Amino acid sequence: MDGKNRINIKPGLEVKIVLKQDQRSGKLTEGIVKDILTKSSTHPHGIKVRLTTGEVGRVKEICD
Repeated sequence: MDGKNRINIKPGLEVKIVLKQDQRSGKLTEGIVKDILTKSSTHPHGIKVRLTTGEVGRVKEICD
């Protein structure tokens, strides 16, 4: 499941995001969703979220 649809993402979900500074390298950061920041139902680059650690990025993968 990818992170382009807002309906797939809920607070408490474990996800892998790409941080703004890691967009060129594509390095993923794993964490738990605290807040969903994207208001639209979909986004081509991934829904923007805030993790419980405070890091903000776009969801690339949803972990099982």
